[in-house]
Amino acid sequence: MALTKDFRETIRERAQQEPQFRKALLREAIELMLSGDEKTGRAILHNYINATVGFQQLEKATSIPANSLMRMFGPNGNPSAKNLFGVLAHLQAQEGVNFELRSRRS
Repeated sequence: MALTKDFRETIRERAQQEPQFRKALLREAIELMLSGDEKTGRAILHNYINATVGFQQLEKATSIPANSLMRMFGPNGNPSAKNLFGVLAHLQAQEGVNFELRSRRS
């Protein structure tokens, strides 16, 4: 189901006003992808990119065409590891965060 414009605008407004919300979106997207729910993770990253840097600016920063970036993070996207990690590195730097992996001991 396509997202409504109201939802996208709500996410954008909140992301622009609340740095913690932006960081939480980015963190959640990464955690979902690492846990195997890459489709939801890509969808959240798509919303995050739209609400923050935008695909045109991300194109300039990563040298990946905006249309390719939109497809990568779309419902049927399949980004290469190189492109995905390049985008994530840029988004983390822009947000001023550095997520790291830690093992959980059972």
